[in-house]
Amino acid sequence: MKIITWNVNGIRAALGKNALDWIFAQQPDALCLQEVKAREDQLNAEQRTMLTLPFVWNSAQRPGYSSVATFFKQQPEKIVLGMGAPKFDVEGRVIQTVWDGLRLFNIYFPNGRRGQERVDYKLEFYAHLLELSVSLHKQGEDVIITGDFNTCHMPIDLKNAKANEKTSGFLPEEREWVQKFLDNGFVDVYRHLYPDKVQYTWWTYRLNARARGIGWRLDYFLISESLLPRVKDVIIYENVMGSDHCPVELVLE
Repeated sequence: MKIITWNVNGIRAALGKNALDWIFAQQPDALCLQEVKAREDQLNAEQRTMLTLPFVWNSAQRPGYSSVATFFKQQPEKIVLGMGAPKFDVEGRVIQTVWDGLRLFNIYFPNGRRGQERVDYKLEFYAHLLELSVSLHKQGEDVIITGDFNTCHMPIDLKNAKANEKTSGFLPEEREWVQKFLDNGFVDVYRHLYPDKVQYTWWTYRLNARARGIGWRLDYFLISESLLPRVKDVIIYENVMGSDHCPVELVLE
C-alpha cells in the first residue's frame, strides 16, 4: 500500500503548473492533499480531467482557505468529513477514510503564526484529535495520521532550531502535543526509520531558502504502533517542485 501526502498550497495553482502530473503517475493507493484552497466546484473542466483518481473533498466555509482532498484507488468503506467538532470542522481541515479496519486521517493542522489565539486553537485541535485517536485505538482500529502538522517535533527537524524556539511551529507547547501522540500509541515512522537523517518538507519562498537547505520537517506520518511490522519505507521527495512543501510517501506491505 502506497500513501502520499502533500500540502499543495493551492490546487488550482498546482494544476496550472502541471505539478500534480508526477504524483498521479505514481499511482498511490491514497493521496492526501492539504491546503487546496478551493471548493470542488471551483475547478474548471480542464482541471477536473487532470485529477485521475476518484476523490473526496472537504472545503472550509471561508472561500479560498484551508481545505483538504483525499484521492483513492479503492472506494473507502467509510468517509468522514471533519472530527465531529464544529469549531474545527468549519475550516475544512480533516478527512477520514476507512479500509479494512485501517483509518486514514488527512489533516491540515492549524497554523499558529497569526497570534496567540491561533496557537491556542491549534493546541485545542491537537487535543481533540488525540482524544479521538485514543478512542479509535480502544475500539481496535489501526490509525494513520498524515498531513501538514505545522509543527517540528525535534531540533533535528528544522535548520535553525535555536533561533525558532519562540516561533509558532517550534514552540515548546506545540512540540509537547506531538510527543503526546507518541506517548499514546503512535510512531513518527520517518524518524523511527531514520533517527539521524536530516531532511525537510517545507521551505519559505523567501531568501532562496530551498536552494540553501533552510527548511522545516512539517509533514508527517504518525501511525499506530501495531502497523510498524507492515512498514517498508517513508520517502521525502525533496526535489519535487510545485509548492513550498514537498510530497512524502509511506509504503506499507
